[in-house]
Amino acid sequence: MDLRKIKKLIDLLEESNLAELEIKEGEEIVRLSRLPKGMVGALPVAPAPVAAPVRVEAAAPASASVPTESAGGKALPEGHVVKAPMVGTFYASANPDSPPFVKIGQAVKAGETLGIIEAMKMFNQIEADVAGTVLAILVQNGQPVEFDEPMFVIG
Repeated sequence: MDLRKIKKLIDLLEESNLAELEIKEGEEIVRLSRLPKGMVGALPVAPAPVAAPVRVEAAAPASASVPTESAGGKALPEGHVVKAPMVGTFYASANPDSPPFVKIGQAVKAGETLGIIEAMKMFNQIEADVAGTVLAILVQNGQPVEFDEPMFVIG
């Protein structure tokens, strides 16, 4: 789908009273949703606006079974490496006053939100694609991330 069309859809959503908009064009689907103004406390459920939740499995199809090295050359713990599906700014929580979505040692389920990447004023949820325990968080809040950059290790 053309980026101009997506921008028009965002404008349409902002100008209307709609909370959610989903457009299907051929095999492509774009889903935008937002929370009413003043509902900042509910952001962990669905940050506004949200492009279709990003499934990390497309960016990281294989789990790491042996220690791998990150871009900095540090050895990562054994486990499934969740990589950034896009370029943007990583946020560990829905807003500065909220606790982070996950902490090291926390058990997560597949589909649970690990963090958010802001790209082009869109907030994309990064979800765990496997269940397990968060062994490492490799990015810091507010840090820019590159495509395919290791972000989390889940064991």
